Formats: sequence, C-alpha cells, structure tokens
Amino acid sequence: MVKFLLLFTLVPLIEIWLLIEVGAIIGSVPTILLIASTGFVGVFLAKYQGLAVLRKMQMEMEAGIMPGDPMFDGACILIGGALLLTPGLITDLVGFSLLLPFTRIFYKAASQKYFSRRMEEGTFQVWWR
Repeated sequence: MVKFLLLFTLVPLIEIWLLIEVGAIIGSVPTILLIASTGFVGVFLAKYQGLAVLRKMQMEMEAGIMPGDPMFDGACILIGGALLLTPGLITDLVGFSLLLPFTRIFYKAASQKYFSRRMEEGTFQVWWR
C-alpha cells in the first residue's frame, strides 16, 4: 500500500518538476508541443503494435497454442499506451519502452524473474471472485 502511495505521489511531483525545468530551458510552447506529440505518436504506435499482437494471438490460437507471450505483449502495450497519454516526460519514456518490441524483452525477463522468485518463496497469491 505504501508503494502505491509513493508511486502516485512522487512520480507526479517529479514529472511536474521536470516539465518546469525543461520548460525553462526550451520554452513553454515547445514543451507543450513535445508532450502533445508524444501522445499522438504513442496512440499510433500503440494501435500498430496492438494490432500486430492481436494477429499473433489469433495465429497461435488457431494453431492450438496458448498465446502467453502475445498476452504479455498486449498488457505491455496497454500500459505503455496509457502512460503515453499521461502528460510527463518520465511516463513517456517508460511508455515508449513498453511499446517497442525490442525493449519489452527486458520487462518480460524481469517480470518472469519476479514471479518465479515469488512462487519459490511461496508469497505469490492469486485472488479470484
């Protein structure tokens, strides 16, 4: 719970500070245009990547394979697109890294390591209603 409190408090504060600093260096209009352009590019990139992942999932399901990797990619694309729509430079960088296939590999490896460790420790829990 404390992690989420810090996440939703510190990240916006750092984003605001960074936007003020960048605005002081390049000006307010270029900063606003930068933020808006990352949102537009992010929407198109998320749509393109999302459609590619949907095609891959469909092909794997037609072949009788459970589409585990495409499902993870789809989740990354969803989160990355949401981060790109959020105004800020740090969230834009993380959002773009989630949308690009060659950087998603690192997120995939880190999450597999995290969940494997939690399962080995016996601290992995799933709640279902």
